[in-house]
Amino acid sequence: MKRIMRPLRETTPPWSSWYLTMPKLAVSLLVILLVVLLWLLQNNEKEEQRATLIADVLWLEQSIHFHVLSNVEQLQQLSLDLAKDETPEKLFDTRARHLIRTNSELAQIAWLDNDGVMRAALPNHISPRQEVTNTRDTREELAELARKLGKPVFSRTFTSLKDSFFELYVPVYNGNRLAGILVATHSLAGQINQIVPWWFTEKYQLQIIDDDGRILASKSKLNPGRSTISHQVALDPPGYGVSMLVTVNRASSSAVQSLIMTLIILLAVAVFWSLWAMRGLMRRRLAAEQALRTEHAFRKAMEDSLTIGMRARDREGRITYVNPAFCEMTGFVPADLIGALPPYPYWNPDDQERTQQLHNKVLDGQAPREGFELRFRRKNGEHFDALVYEAPLIDADGQHTGWMGSVLDITERKQAEELARQQEEKLQITSRLVTMGEMASTLAHELNQPLSAISSYNTGCINKLDSGNYSANELRGAMEKLGVQAQRAGKIIRRVHDFVRKSEPKLAECDLAEIVDDAIGFIEHFAQKRLVRIERQIPGWRQPLLADQVMIEQVLLNLMRNAIEAMNDKPPQDRLLSIQLIQHERQIEVRVIDRGSGIAAEIQERLFTPFFSTKPDGMGMGLNICRSIIEFHKGRLWVENNPAGGTIFVFTLPLLAP
Repeated sequence: MKRIMRPLRETTPPWSSWYLTMPKLAVSLLVILLVVLLWLLQNNEKEEQRATLIADVLWLEQSIHFHVLSNVEQLQQLSLDLAKDETPEKLFDTRARHLIRTNSELAQIAWLDNDGVMRAALPNHISPRQEVTNTRDTREELAELARKLGKPVFSRTFTSLKDSFFELYVPVYNGNRLAGILVATHSLAGQINQIVPWWFTEKYQLQIIDDDGRILASKSKLNPGRSTISHQVALDPPGYGVSMLVTVNRASSSAVQSLIMTLIILLAVAVFWSLWAMRGLMRRRLAAEQALRTEHAFRKAMEDSLTIGMRARDREGRITYVNPAFCEMTGFVPADLIGALPPYPYWNPDDQERTQQLHNKVLDGQAPREGFELRFRRKNGEHFDALVYEAPLIDADGQHTGWMGSVLDITERKQAEELARQQEEKLQITSRLVTMGEMASTLAHELNQPLSAISSYNTGCINKLDSGNYSANELRGAMEKLGVQAQRAGKIIRRVHDFVRKSEPKLAECDLAEIVDDAIGFIEHFAQKRLVRIERQIPGWRQPLLADQVMIEQVLLNLMRNAIEAMNDKPPQDRLLSIQLIQHERQIEVRVIDRGSGIAAEIQERLFTPFFSTKPDGMGMGLNICRSIIEFHKGRLWVENNPAGGTIFVFTLPLLAP
């Protein structure tokens, strides 16, 4: 690729880009101006067409309005004449026939008496309303409204199988007395067929719609196609949301505009074809520049979206780049950091010597691969913990130009770890307290023996003193035995106190056999109540280890108690708990072996998971705490199946180096 592009850069004249760009700009500007001019002409024509449409729609709306009002006036006059004429039925027949003959939209004219009974109707006695059942108002309701108002009332539109209608209710008065109601049923289709002229339907499509958008009637000679020019006005009367929607059938276009558009297209095609012939001169360079810009934009967007701070330095330690995440992390703007040499503004003055040493190691190429932690200071004076990884910067020619560092704010993580540690300590204390609660009877049993012995020795001494027959050696022996029992009781109490009190881990040199004996002493009564025999296998000579005696004792108690409970379903003769100590070269291995029912493989995988327990009332934290304690001592805890039946819990502890 380099061999192809170098000759291209050498032979390409510097003015070639302008030579190719200027004609494009000129032609593009010309095409844009012509398109804008054509768009303005078309837009002006559409506005004129819309203005004409609005004028025609308003004219038609007024025509329909006047026509309906004319029908209202004729029916009102008929109502007045019916009240005065001696033969109103004959007058109604004559005048109704004339109205229907001259107004084709009138589907029926009916005369109702005060009780709503039809006295006469033309052309028949069956109203179109009777063909539908989903009307919103009834004829009785509308007639009652016309009686109350004393003036004509229009009904809502209703639709039958053939047409859509609305009714006009005109009250008939004989003096001041109501003599009936005239009901004129108007057909919407007949109305627009009679009133809308032929030229209107050639230009527009007319639709009568209700408030739900349903088409009640329509009239047009042509399909409007894809035209979007329309206008809608309300029809009142009849009202009730009925409106007239008029849409232009087709957008007229002139031959001049078509010719202009054709010439524009031909001109653009000709010019761009000529430019296309020259595109080979610049195609590869433009493609390379575009690829470079795309790559730069992609990398810039990726760097800006990172939540990890990025900082680049040259080989002298001068900062050459920082991303927004690093600026947000430190509180400084790029102008404060770029070009800066050590000590940087975000260095912690209290830890500047160590920070400078790590900085020098990075510049010497000795940066730790696993990263290193530093404490930085923000611009506002706040401190935060950061985890820093450094990697060399290599340019396109393979030269080492500096170092790129990624900085991760781990303040919250360290706070969370500290909180988790504190919570784990509290759980350990809780676990020890639960253990002590379960072993209350054991402690009572152990304390009862030395206290009873103390009481017996004390009573014997008093009896000897009262009898006067005693020797100093006899009293000394009794008092020595009394002191031994008191020390034994005190030791038990101190052991319980050390076990349950809250304290930091204290690593000290200790003998694991003594820890095992103390743990067995704690749980021995608990095992006796469940008929479990405890067997200890401890080598004669043991190398000391560095551990917290109370914590290791807690682990042993938890494992032994679990082992004892696991053998509840076994016969008494098979209930054996073995504690084995096996010393290796650098560590000692402790094995807690039971003869219970064992643990399934799928449960063994989750056994040390927090809050997982096989006991109905278990908290699921005992084994997790045990593993944490052993790992704190740099050991390991795991579980195995006992070949003789049951389970073996094994943990290791490192021995104290000689």
